[in-house]
Amino acid sequence: MSPRHTPPHARPESTADATGWITGVTPDGWFSEPPQVVIDRDEITIWGRLPEPQLAADATDADRAAAQAGRILRFREDTRDDRIRVARQVEHRYQRKVSWGVRCGATEQLFSHLAAPVMTRLRQPERQILDTLVDAGVARSRSEALAWCVRLVGRHTDDWLTQLRQAMTTVDDLRRQGPDGV
Repeated sequence: MSPRHTPPHARPESTADATGWITGVTPDGWFSEPPQVVIDRDEITIWGRLPEPQLAADATDADRAAAQAGRILRFREDTRDDRIRVARQVEHRYQRKVSWGVRCGATEQLFSHLAAPVMTRLRQPERQILDTLVDAGVARSRSEALAWCVRLVGRHTDDWLTQLRQAMTTVDDLRRQGPDGV
């Protein structure tokens, strides 16, 4: 049963304060700006921006990409134990898995993250789309093709999805202000 249809007592801790709380428990100095926190029903992803490595003025794009990748690797290795400790605290408080992602310049890397299975029933025209993507070598399987389609739609409808999420937040706020505070 999805969280929208579960009784209020069965819902996990509200994540309304998650960004602030996570910013508070994240060690100072890790990131060059406050972390970006992305939340869904299953997972909380904490994105941080690292300062770019200082390179010579004549550095190539390949040099920059390699330096950024090296900075991300160093961060991942140096902070592993502390990230695990923070993730356990966040998981305990919000009852969701935690993933970490890091951005450095134009390079970004998402560390271990959740891949949640999603089941759906598709009619033949939709299955044919997925099979075409598999046959063309865009994806190795129907499930990979479906994930590819979701990413493509997400890229092209980001503004609309953002507005929809904001509207849902407003509805949730109004529901909490109602007579039962549900």
